[in-house]
Amino acid sequence: MSQLVRIHPDNPQLRLIKQAAEIIRKGGIAAYPTDSAYALGCHIGNKKAQDKICAIRKIDKNHKFTLMCADLSDISLYAKMDNKAFKILKNLTPGPYTFIFAATRDVPRRLQNPKRKTIGIRVPDNNIVQELLAELGEPIMSVSLIMPGNTTALNNPDEIYAKLKDKADIIVAGGDCANQPTTVVHFESGVPEVTRFGQGDPARLSL
Repeated sequence: MSQLVRIHPDNPQLRLIKQAAEIIRKGGIAAYPTDSAYALGCHIGNKKAQDKICAIRKIDKNHKFTLMCADLSDISLYAKMDNKAFKILKNLTPGPYTFIFAATRDVPRRLQNPKRKTIGIRVPDNNIVQELLAELGEPIMSVSLIMPGNTTALNNPDEIYAKLKDKADIIVAGGDCANQPTTVVHFESGVPEVTRFGQGDPARLSL
């Protein structure tokens, strides 16, 4: 049975943040809020946890996972980013954007796009996630919490608990999310390209 913890979205309780982080460290699956919608996440190095998320979502092993990062210093460890990209991301983060970069050697091969060797990166503008990332000290491997047969992510924690109470290890309830996808920006060609228009304003790219 999943644990349901209610964390204040503006002033997250450190005790509950530590509880959620410890579950992730030990290989657990967490459902948690972001600045776009709820996500399913696990430890970056745990393949079994990744496989469990794939089973919950009914997605195959080639599905693109995203690394939830605390800041730009985290991104530079996992993404090949030039000075131009750095300046753009500095203006856009934290925020509801997903950035696609060529992956560095620090990214596990199973997380990369098998053909392009790319990785999705996010720096969410959400206090709960930021506190969770600070406690973990490393990114969270994540996918949007879209259940099989649906096209949009779940955004209500009580509904999420009802659907995942026998599947996820912890539900971090931080209130309802906007339930609008992120704007996706590809950088691997060297020229930023918006490939999905979402919550993040593409005009802020200053292209």
